[in-house]
Amino acid sequence: MNELGDLIAPEAILPRLAATSRKQALQAMSEAAARVSGLDSRAIFEAVLMRERNKGTGVGNGVAIPHTPVLGIIQPIGVFARLEIPQDFEGLDGRACDLVFMLLSSPDKSGDHLKALARVSRLLGRADMRDKLRAARGADDLYALIAGTAHVDAA
Repeated sequence: MNELGDLIAPEAILPRLAATSRKQALQAMSEAAARVSGLDSRAIFEAVLMRERNKGTGVGNGVAIPHTPVLGIIQPIGVFARLEIPQDFEGLDGRACDLVFMLLSSPDKSGDHLKALARVSRLLGRADMRDKLRAARGADDLYALIAGTAHVDAA
C-alpha cells in the first residue's frame, strides 16, 4: 500500500513553503506538525534538527525525508512541504530538495516507524509521483496525491 492518508492530515500539507534554508523549512514543518499533533513545536523542531545534524535526509531526485522519534507521538504522522526554493538536505546525489516529507513517530515503536518510512520512500521514489507532486496546483491536489485519493492526473 503506497497511500499515506493514515500518516498525514490535509492541514499538514504546505504547498508553497518559502523557506530560505533547510533549518527554516524544518521549523515551519515542525509548526505544522505541532498543529496536527497537539505537541510543542519547539520539541518537535529540536528532535528533527538533532537528527538532521547526525546525517542529512536527502534521498536523491530532489526529495528529503527528515524523520525522527518524538516523545508524545502515538502513531506515525507526516508533514509534506513543496519548497519554493530547493534546499540542501545533503542528498545522496547532491541535488537540492524541493519535495520534503517529515515523518515523526513514537520512540518506543521503531517497527511502525520503519514501516512508515518505507512507505514514504516507495511513494516518493516513483518518478511519476514526483512529477505529479511538482505539478499539483495546491494543497488539496497534493493531499489527494499523497493520500492516494487522486482520481485525476495532476501532472
